Amino acid sequence: MKAVIQRAKGAAVRIDGKIKGEIENGIVVLLGVTHEDKLEDIDYIASKIVHLRIFEDENDKMNLSLLDIEGSILSISQFTLYADTKKGRRPSFIQAAKPEQANELYEKFNEVLRSKGVHVETGEFGAMMDVSLTNAGPVTIIIDSKDK
Repeated sequence: MKAVIQRAKGAAVRIDGKIKGEIENGIVVLLGVTHEDKLEDIDYIASKIVHLRIFEDENDKMNLSLLDIEGSILSISQFTLYADTKKGRRPSFIQAAKPEQANELYEKFNEVLRSKGVHVETGEFGAMMDVSLTNAGPVTIIIDSKDK
């Protein structure tokens, strides 16, 4: 499981021009699921996201977590994180989980985040979405559960 997280001052996801999810202050998560992922991967990624100290304290040091600032998450399923570009010019997505498995793990991921006391907004699995954000910093971090 891979997550690209971006610290955001504001973010929204639109489907057909209508806002589906929106946050003011927190983290945008682009989550990729591979066919090998299990519940342990969800726990690892979710815990990392909510506890990473990537928000500034009163001394402008990245010392506060999402929980500390009571921030929100905009969670977006992103199968393209498992693109293989080694051969040719068209990416292969063979490492991405099949939609049924990916959606199940994505939904469980969002449930785990909520169980940790975080407000979570989402896009729509499988939909064509327009995601916009103001990346604060900018701060962008990649978390991969195979690194646990």
